[in-house]
Amino acid sequence: MSDYIPEYEGLSQELCLRIENEIKEGGTPTYAFKNENVLRRDLEKDRASLLRPPFVRDVEKILHCPYYNRYADKTQVFSFRKNDDLTRRAQHVQLVSRIARNIGRLLNLNLDLIEAIALGHDIGHTPFGHSGERLLDGILYEKCGRHFCHNLQSVRVLDRVFPYNISLQTLDGIACHDGELELDHYEPKKRLTFEEFDEMIEECALDKSKIKSLVPSTLEGCVVRISDIIAYLGKDRQDAERLGLVLSDRFEDCAIGRLNAEIINNLTVNIVENSYGKSYIKMDERHFEALKKAKNDNYQLIYKDTSVTGDYEKQIGSMMAEMFDRLLDDLREGKSDSPIFTHHVAYLTGINYSRKTPYERTDPPVLVADYISGMTDDYFIDLYDHLFPDSGKRINYVGYFE
Repeated sequence: MSDYIPEYEGLSQELCLRIENEIKEGGTPTYAFKNENVLRRDLEKDRASLLRPPFVRDVEKILHCPYYNRYADKTQVFSFRKNDDLTRRAQHVQLVSRIARNIGRLLNLNLDLIEAIALGHDIGHTPFGHSGERLLDGILYEKCGRHFCHNLQSVRVLDRVFPYNISLQTLDGIACHDGELELDHYEPKKRLTFEEFDEMIEECALDKSKIKSLVPSTLEGCVVRISDIIAYLGKDRQDAERLGLVLSDRFEDCAIGRLNAEIINNLTVNIVENSYGKSYIKMDERHFEALKKAKNDNYQLIYKDTSVTGDYEKQIGSMMAEMFDRLLDDLREGKSDSPIFTHHVAYLTGINYSRKTPYERTDPPVLVADYISGMTDDYFIDLYDHLFPDSGKRINYVGYFE
């Protein structure tokens, strides 16, 4: 690795001069979403002001959501490891926001809308990363025929669990952010009403394959979607190397580089070069193919290799199934001393938000999924130990000095 020389691309002189001249002349082309076109379920309740423009209001609601705090103890890839340097979701959403804002600033987009989508896009994610999501999805579908997907749950958290009156544009960007689906060309779809949006969410909950066809309705949402991939692609490699599990020289050289900083820089530059002044977000073919190759390398060397990530999915699978059944029984039997009531239902019903339907009337399996998905990794483990003290099932963390 010591002989590897990173290569950082830069914006072409032609584009730099064009942007600088257009900024001076006040004629920078923009396809930004305009603040005055914002839609909310109740526009009168959250009227924009000079102090708090519409998407600033969304950002602040998300930052003050209790579930935002929980990002800090939700692991990204490497669970059950005591290591302060590993990426948690708190850092991931900040990185997505930073990358997307850098791209959006040069494309003259609505940076407040970008920030709101980025900070809220994973707020519905489960403990234990995508393994936790897969497990909860299987359980929920078996119970009620509905799928659990973190993008849909992020919308639910900000729109139903906490009825924050978040804008349609922010919710749409969150719903359509799926960073597992890369495209070389993102052109916004127009989605103008909450009725259409609610229909889309319901269709995806019943058939999660429909998520693959989702495209954001704003250019800002498109920028966040590609930035989600950029943010985790190199960072996951960095974490794997920091743990001594995968060395960077195992990843093949490609147009975007091997290292986190290279990947972020080179993809950002290429997106701006190919998207400036256009109504879509695009990479050239060379960089897009390199992105797909790099992502596939991550899957083969990190995500699918249990010697790297650990075989913890089997460990937590039966624990989550047991926990779900116990909490569902407690809920249906009205056991008021159960944590499903004391730590979840009582808390949410005690918050003074206007709801069309009381939260406690939520379909029981969905309510339990709300509770479990909102847990941090450590809370899940402590709750399991509390509910099943004689189980004998325990999670062993890899310690700092192991």
